[in-house]
Amino acid sequence: MPTPVILEAAINGTTTKARNPNVPRTPAEITADALACIDVGAALVHNHTDDPIFDGVTAAHSPAPYVEAWRPVLAKHPDVFLYPTMTGGGPHTTIEQRYGHLPAIARAGCLTMGIVDPGSVNIGTFDADGQPSTHDTIYQNSNADVRHMIETCDTLAVPINFSIFDGSFMRTAAAYIRAGRARHGGIVKIFFGSPFASFGIPATEKALDAYLEMLEGCPLPWSIAIPGGDLLASDVAGLALERGGHLRVGLEDYAGPGQPTNVEILERAAKLCREVGRPLARGAQAADLMKVPASARRRRG
Repeated sequence: MPTPVILEAAINGTTTKARNPNVPRTPAEITADALACIDVGAALVHNHTDDPIFDGVTAAHSPAPYVEAWRPVLAKHPDVFLYPTMTGGGPHTTIEQRYGHLPAIARAGCLTMGIVDPGSVNIGTFDADGQPSTHDTIYQNSNADVRHMIETCDTLAVPINFSIFDGSFMRTAAAYIRAGRARHGGIVKIFFGSPFASFGIPATEKALDAYLEMLEGCPLPWSIAIPGGDLLASDVAGLALERGGHLRVGLEDYAGPGQPTNVEILERAAKLCREVGRPLARGAQAADLMKVPASARRRRG
């Protein structure tokens, strides 16, 4: 039987209503959109709140909007995996402040997956002449910060969603996985570059090969995404599915034509999965693929 596909719906990010009026921003909108995406086939749902994440001022991320949005989702789908974002690093904050909302969400019984961004990167766009814009943001995560994220996810007994923005991120994530530190399972998510975003390796077959070579021997599944692009219009989406990978799509990343809804993007992804002969992973299937142990599943909110 073909391996089922884990679909992640990244439903808002920093996308505004002005850019796409269909993006969910309020907790009630996030609840409704998450439920609709799960009905289409999403096993993982990721969202931001309206707290700034890269303003260089905001340190702590409030857990309250996550709990408000996720509690009704988990009441209907206790087996779905939900995880938040986190603020950027810098001299204005500490990792304890930046990551403190995860234990708070867990205490409320609503955290079912943790985020680990294992490195630092310049996040920006391109100027009209093709040069990287100088109006960029340094997303800073020291090795000590990454260790704190890993240890917190271990303590909270949640699987880890590793975000891979470049090769150094992959080397760090793979080292932790090989060392047995992702004890409650998880997934490794590869972010490719796009014409809009000035970070990340372009989405090509050779780039995918390079990442998978670094990940060789690691037991966790992997997925791909293209922030500031349209993953489903790229050749790499089909390649990933043919090689056993998984997909992240949604309005956080989408920069294609029109103003689709998250559900419409998820429906496109589900169609592509069917075309390559792979079903969608639901509930326990996704947990099995991500190596989530039975003990972690029993502790879910």
